Amino acid sequence: MSVEAPPQGLNVAEYTVSELAAALKRTLEDGYGYIRVRGEISGFKKHSSGHCYFALKDDSACLDAVCWRSTALRLSFRPQDGLEVVATGRITTFPSRSKYQLIVDRLAPAGVGALMALLEQRKKKLAAEGLFDAGRKQPLPFLPEVIGIVTSPTGAVIRDILHRLAERFPRRVLLWPVVVQGEFAAEQVAAAIAGFNALPAAGPVPRPDVLIVARGGGSLEDLWAFNEEIVVRAAAASRIPLISAVGHETDTTLIDHAADRRAPTPTAAAELAVPVRADLAHRLAQLDHRMFHGMQRELGQLDHRLSGLARGLPDPAGLLGHAAQRVDDLAERLPHAVDARIERCLLHVRGLSARLRSPARSLRTLRSVIAWARSATSVTRRSASARSCRAAASSSALRSR
Repeated sequence: MSVEAPPQGLNVAEYTVSELAAALKRTLEDGYGYIRVRGEISGFKKHSSGHCYFALKDDSACLDAVCWRSTALRLSFRPQDGLEVVATGRITTFPSRSKYQLIVDRLAPAGVGALMALLEQRKKKLAAEGLFDAGRKQPLPFLPEVIGIVTSPTGAVIRDILHRLAERFPRRVLLWPVVVQGEFAAEQVAAAIAGFNALPAAGPVPRPDVLIVARGGGSLEDLWAFNEEIVVRAAAASRIPLISAVGHETDTTLIDHAADRRAPTPTAAAELAVPVRADLAHRLAQLDHRMFHGMQRELGQLDHRLSGLARGLPDPAGLLGHAAQRVDDLAERLPHAVDARIERCLLHVRGLSARLRSPARSLRTLRSVIAWARSATSVTRRSASARSCRAAASSSALRSR
């Protein structure tokens, strides 16, 4: 490939790279000092410094864009890939990389339709995960001791809730202050819900019995933080029953579907959280009245039944009279029966004693028997001695022969 030399005598300016980059930068900035660009976000990336980098594209072109941290903090929604937006800013160059880019001063969705499409897409995704199932909903406590509120500490919302609670049934309230609009609103709201759930049941800070996440009304962009996945997932994971009170009655956000109850307004959330003390006292008085009269009717019915049963029983006085008469009769017969019994026993003893032998006579008989036995023994001994003497004499005579 040949390169043609410049025509002889033509005065062509010579630039350094830096000079040319600066000239192009001035040309772009002068020609497109402040513009609005409509396109779809692609390759969105948030740097640790807080700056956001992305590209705006359409069917045939792509434009790099930068949103500095100070601007990103003011955004009412979270940019993400696929969202069509209108970016307002100025065109400039990035000389070190030989490219041009848009420095974004304002960023807004390209109409409500783009946000609604994104909202519907996200709603279908979270619903498919079961985060909106009715079976996951928890019942609200009838009379909570402690109520946790997640909202801005400076808005009218917290004042309306506290005022309505004081009117209906004063309860202890714990406020977790958050911003309810802007880039960091979603993270703060989700962290507040998780923080209340992380409180120990018997810790120094009481764990709420019910939570209220509240915000006043606004546009779809203003309420967008409550459509973020991080907030919806935190609400669905809450072990404490949660009431969503975001916007006015016609406003609907995704946290409304994940919450255990949705209130049309923050004031209505306070009404859902506690009953009316005066109504409760009146109801208790009615129940007390009904209980007293019910007991009276029950006791009257029991008394009537007892009287009917008593009429079917015999006369206790008559039963006792017959028994007393029998006792008197037996008491009168008892001494005669005892005397007769003793008399029969004496007769029996006399009969037995008549059949017994006299002890003196028995002793005399025994003495006679003993004396006879002794005399018989003495005669037997003398006879034995005489036989022994004769035997000895006979033996001596035989030896002398």
